[in-house]
Amino acid sequence: MKVKSSSTTREIPFSHDPAAGRHRVVVVGAGFGGLEVVQGLAGSGVDITVVDRRNHHLFQPLLYQVAGASLSPSEIAWPIRSLFRKREDVRTLLAEVQNVDTAHRRVTLRDGSALSYDTLVIATGARHSYFGHDQWEPFAPGLKWLEDTTTIRRRVLLAFEEAEREADPARRAALQTFVIIGGGPSGVELAGTIAELAYLTLVRDFRSIDPGATRVVLIEAGQRLLAVFPEDLSSYTRRALEKLGVEIKLGTPVTECSAGGVVVDGKPIPAATVLWAAGVQASPAARWLNAEADRAGRVIVGPDLAVPNHADIFVIGDTAASIGADGKLVPGLAPAAKQEGQYVARLIRQRMKGVSVSLPFHYRHQGNLATIGSRLAVVDMGRLKLRGALAWWMWKLIHIYFLIGAQNRLSVALSWMWTHGIGYRGSRLITDGNVDRRDAAGTFNKEGKAID
Repeated sequence: MKVKSSSTTREIPFSHDPAAGRHRVVVVGAGFGGLEVVQGLAGSGVDITVVDRRNHHLFQPLLYQVAGASLSPSEIAWPIRSLFRKREDVRTLLAEVQNVDTAHRRVTLRDGSALSYDTLVIATGARHSYFGHDQWEPFAPGLKWLEDTTTIRRRVLLAFEEAEREADPARRAALQTFVIIGGGPSGVELAGTIAELAYLTLVRDFRSIDPGATRVVLIEAGQRLLAVFPEDLSSYTRRALEKLGVEIKLGTPVTECSAGGVVVDGKPIPAATVLWAAGVQASPAARWLNAEADRAGRVIVGPDLAVPNHADIFVIGDTAASIGADGKLVPGLAPAAKQEGQYVARLIRQRMKGVSVSLPFHYRHQGNLATIGSRLAVVDMGRLKLRGALAWWMWKLIHIYFLIGAQNRLSVALSWMWTHGIGYRGSRLITDGNVDRRDAAGTFNKEGKAID
């Protein structure tokens, strides 16, 4: 592994110069798992450095709500510094990790500086995976980060705006066709929220087009939607989406994806907006550590979530391939990342006290939830299985509970009450940006600027 030599690397000291000998914990990633580690180490007498490429913690389960114009970005994201402003033992660095020198316990950042650690926790999450078709990414953006929500929202709303002034019927139909690839929770939720946006929210906003003529197509290569749910809930989800107006195509993988749409089962579907919700790939943490990884790039960790042969390095969340007590891979869900973060924090505290810990991490599955739209959802919590309006209320309450801060919980609750009470989505703003390349009609260039 190539690492920068100590003679050319600038060490970043802890800002308030703590007493010599304090244990140094570096947490890479401020997602659910990373935050739990930091919170679990409060009062432990260690110095903690949080490193993240973004300056905010993101509540990812509600990303699609921002993409569908139900919520604003500020309602599901919080500045990392504000979360720890009362913690003198915590500092936050806006930076990107380039490598890890495991021999010298140093994390190298992209700007050439470095951080020394006694314990390293990597919780960097995952990114989109196109299963070998990375060339599809410009045409089918995924939904993983806050920037993705504004890109997708912009594409969706721009499609209606372009359709409003389009004279060609075929082109207008393509502009009003939205294809979502992937029938997991994210795909189901995106399909439902776009259908509601078109059929309920925008129905009176346009004069030349009929938003009710919008076509929403959900494509899943497998044989059913929500494969991790029981089959009866999957079937219910399909019926509910079809009643909402969503077309479902199962057992038919996409073979081509371009600016003009997709090809499924040899048949083209002209669509100006294609969205990806089919898979994820772990961050490059395995490469940083020169560690063994599975096919999705996740670091294979031991029962204590530590990297084999590196007891001082833990990998958690979507970045880790951890086998549960049932012999199955721990799922890449927010509750799992939080439990792993809590476990690692307890382990570090016990090690600081000289206590030998032998109990492995035990994942407690808390269930699966997914909204369908139009006040419907499905909930699978083992013996408790719910569908319909009751499941929808439970989904809402659970997500509000896990938001950070009373003000954010109240803000999201009021936004949902307003949206579902009168069908109005107030976050329908089209903002300019350089990540959107809507150019299928030749109307916008790669920077998203209008072409004269």
